[in-house]
Amino acid sequence: MSGPEYLQVEKPLLDQLGDMGWTVLAGAPAGAFTPTDPAASERESFAEVLLEARLREAIRDINLGPDGRPWLDDERVSQAVSELTRVGAAGLLEANEKATDLLVSGVAVPGVDGWDGGRDQRVHFIDWKHWGRNDFVVVSQFRVDVPGTQGRKHIVPDEVLFVNGIPLVVVECKKPGRGDAITRAVQDIRGYAGQRNTRTPAGNRKLFHTVQLTVATCGERARLGTFTAGPEHYMPWHDPYPRTDAEIAAGLGCDEKSVTEQNRLAAVVLYPERLLQIVHDYVTFMTLDDGTRIKAAPRYQQYRAVERALDRLLTGETKPANGERDERGGVIWHTQGSGKSLTMTFLVRRMRSIDELADVKVVLVTDRTQLQQQLSKTLRLTGEEVQEAKSVKRAKRLLSEDGPGIVAVMIQKQQDVAARKADGELSESAPSLGELNTAESVVVLIDEAHRSHGSRLHMNLLEALPNCARIGFTGTPIIMGKKKKTSQIFGPVIDRYLLADAERDGAVVRIFYEGNTVKGAVRDGRDLDEVFEDMFAERTDKEREELQRRYATRGDVLEAEELIEAKARHMLRHYVAGVLPGGFKAQVVANSREATIRYREALIKARDRLVAEAENVPSRLLGVPLDELTPRQVVLVQAHKKLALLRAMDFVPVISPGTDDDEARFAEWTDKRRQEERVEAFKKPFPDDLGEGDRPIGFLLVKSMLLTGFDAPIEQVLYIDRSLKEAELLQAVARVNRPAEGKKCGYVVDYYGVANHLAEALKAYAAEDVDGVLYDLREEVAKLDPMRRRLRALFTEKGVEPSGGTLENCVLSLEEGARFDRFEAELKRFLTTIDVILPEPIVSPYLPDATLYAEIAMRARRRYRVDGGDFDPSAYGAKVRDLIDEHLRSLGIDEKLPPVSLTADDFEEKVAALPGARTRASEMEHAVRDHIEVNRGRDPRRYRLLSERLEEILREYADDWEQQAALLTDLVAELRADRPAQDDDPLSPPEQAIYGVLLEATARDGVVQPETDQQLRDIVTKVIELAVRMTHRRDFWRRPTDQRDFRSHVAQCLFAKDVEITLVPELADQIVDVIRHWKEDIPRP
Repeated sequence: MSGPEYLQVEKPLLDQLGDMGWTVLAGAPAGAFTPTDPAASERESFAEVLLEARLREAIRDINLGPDGRPWLDDERVSQAVSELTRVGAAGLLEANEKATDLLVSGVAVPGVDGWDGGRDQRVHFIDWKHWGRNDFVVVSQFRVDVPGTQGRKHIVPDEVLFVNGIPLVVVECKKPGRGDAITRAVQDIRGYAGQRNTRTPAGNRKLFHTVQLTVATCGERARLGTFTAGPEHYMPWHDPYPRTDAEIAAGLGCDEKSVTEQNRLAAVVLYPERLLQIVHDYVTFMTLDDGTRIKAAPRYQQYRAVERALDRLLTGETKPANGERDERGGVIWHTQGSGKSLTMTFLVRRMRSIDELADVKVVLVTDRTQLQQQLSKTLRLTGEEVQEAKSVKRAKRLLSEDGPGIVAVMIQKQQDVAARKADGELSESAPSLGELNTAESVVVLIDEAHRSHGSRLHMNLLEALPNCARIGFTGTPIIMGKKKKTSQIFGPVIDRYLLADAERDGAVVRIFYEGNTVKGAVRDGRDLDEVFEDMFAERTDKEREELQRRYATRGDVLEAEELIEAKARHMLRHYVAGVLPGGFKAQVVANSREATIRYREALIKARDRLVAEAENVPSRLLGVPLDELTPRQVVLVQAHKKLALLRAMDFVPVISPGTDDDEARFAEWTDKRRQEERVEAFKKPFPDDLGEGDRPIGFLLVKSMLLTGFDAPIEQVLYIDRSLKEAELLQAVARVNRPAEGKKCGYVVDYYGVANHLAEALKAYAAEDVDGVLYDLREEVAKLDPMRRRLRALFTEKGVEPSGGTLENCVLSLEEGARFDRFEAELKRFLTTIDVILPEPIVSPYLPDATLYAEIAMRARRRYRVDGGDFDPSAYGAKVRDLIDEHLRSLGIDEKLPPVSLTADDFEEKVAALPGARTRASEMEHAVRDHIEVNRGRDPRRYRLLSERLEEILREYADDWEQQAALLTDLVAELRADRPAQDDDPLSPPEQAIYGVLLEATARDGVVQPETDQQLRDIVTKVIELAVRMTHRRDFWRRPTDQRDFRSHVAQCLFAKDVEITLVPELADQIVDVIRHWKEDIPRP
């Protein structure tokens, strides 16, 4: 263990964990590349994933009998361990879920006579209530062999945290350097867990049967997730609550400004007591909208809000004690998309774990059916059944009952159905429920508290539960004039998580606004002014102007079929060019139920017209880079790529029942069961292959439904065609801010003119509360010029003017790791911004720069073997991906560049074709470095010497590119031959590797005496004889006992040949490791 990664990232974390009470074990000796002795991590073999001795001891110590003393014998302990290690499951997630249940609930083992009637007793693996009674150990470089590879392959997570010998946390560390260190760490974690698609065995899923959390860190940056998460779902832990940066800095002995994300995450999440709280009450399993089941870790704002709310509940005065009001409640304001429903779930789970709150009745209050369904589903993750009050009578009964439980009440259900408005909203009038329950052990959780706190319905509920504690949750800023009233009802703010916080953390994506009001133009069709000209052809010019001004925001005009058709054409073409390439979906907010029906008809008509045009697009356009096409051609080319999907795409209204005379014509779209099916279908990705009769839903068409509490990450664009104000506007636009893979932003396209009133509406809120609600797309364009200048400066600082003719010089200027990282960071900002704006023509002047710098990035990544030489333009967005892919394909770049591996058949040919000696030398230098790093374990001495030889060539001929290229050509040829050039040594490659290990340990001043040389060769011969005889036994590399026997024979051989006794143990380990690397080349007996 050495090098920058260990010194800058791993060791500081180990030191911090040690200071917090963790016992630190080194899985590998200092300087070793791979752990060779399982005993260093208290195991008998590298196939084991538990520290079983610690586990067995902990089970005895924490499970006490009636006399307060350990009572479990070996047989019962073995039974408990066996249940934990043999969770039968088809997949990793299922196994982890079963193992997690065992960790939380324990297992039953036979009791003993004379105690509890001899009944079975529950045995726990972890003492969740008394954290100090548990054993906390962290093992660095925790090697585990890959099953089915007989030890040929293994994984080595950097740090694994064990509680009572059970692995709960896996940490992967990366040194800050070229590429995205966090992404690389997450990819490694997924590989360790066998979650990456590979043809050959990889990873060890059994290690992750009990793992609850995973951490990806490079020191300055650290992210928390689980093994099911991709890089985009790992989140930072920005707030060290209940600690402070000052306290952490004091413990570390550093300046407060030097506290890193790694320090904060460790201080909170990995602190022993809090780790057990988080694992027990905050880690959860859930099913996403697309049907995927995941394991979810909490975010810092969820943990902070819950812990603060618990403190308020435990320390605040009740109403009877205070005499006037209950002071146990307050408001939790977490912006939409921040996981508010899960925060409620975590709060209930934590309450159940605290003795003083375990028996509390929880009452969940919502005011929308869809919200109630969503929250009820989420709260079932607590393990309790949610009882829904579906009638006034049932609500009274459930609220009157004493004792714990979860009751869900939808406020609007407590009133006369006749009071419904036409669009399904309910009136404020409601009969009193009367006083139902005066207990203080009732906690009422009110969702969307900003909306319902002033209603009579809400007042009735509080009269029914006069002594309850009230906690209001809201995802929408509270209007300044109403803040006082809100705090009077609920109490002071408990926790705030603003939109700006969520954007910084990546919990939501930014939303960009585009205005296309009645005066706007429609691509490839008449503008909307022309539509008015036709509609009012008989009027004078002055009258038509007045009508346009007067009716542009009136319902009769907004429902006009021809106007809707014009907008629908614009919507669809905007969607096809800018949203569909990423596989995302859309929602339309129409002025009325009638308008949603007309939008459906208009969108189908627009779809059919666009499909017909795309079917006839000239084939010459299909291979043209997108930056060379006109906006209309871009739409047709993108439509052509998705023709099958477009032909089948459906556009579905989701509207509330009403009382119109012709209500029957709306029945298809108001049926509750079919609505639920369609909404669930909308949330799922478009299928890769369409079946016969498939009608994937691309658009939802609504009036008022699905504007609040509707969570669909696949939705990227909201088309608004009706008036929205204040809270309703803020909630509606947030439908598109949920993050998803490849989703760089959300779009709000305005056909009504809501932005004309937005500035005025936002004045009702405190400025910091609404910072970042909407960004103007035109303002985003203004950022591109300074971004482009910063990119250019990275090269001009090195005397290079970036252009198509200076590509190689640009690549050479990025050889320094820090400069390459600056380039990638600037390029990501530049390309991501372009992806946000595309396909708007205003971005056209920047597209040549986008393709130029992307090509430089692709060449540099290949040259310097960053992340294996891979270049994935999809990281910048789907539209930029298409742009770059077409550009690189048209130039045939991939066919011209040398392959990453110097052992590839055409490596030498491709290098020889490169222009200039310096370019060829640079390519070979980095190919050799990569090859040495990959193969170092096969022959440590040889590859160390090769590395030194490479450095000597570079040092001696630093400015002589021709000579450097010539010598590197020889070195490459030697490596491709896989043995030293002109080497007449009779030793085989495995024998040479063993000889090198021995020589490293015994040579003095680099000189080998003839007698020593012969002694070493004799040892090599004897070791190979042992390997031939012993290592080909059946399952040898899967049997730790056989391997220990072989190591013992190797050690005896070394003793017999008079090797210095202090060197023997480590030499024996290294030799066995070399034999393992070469086992396929060991002759059979």
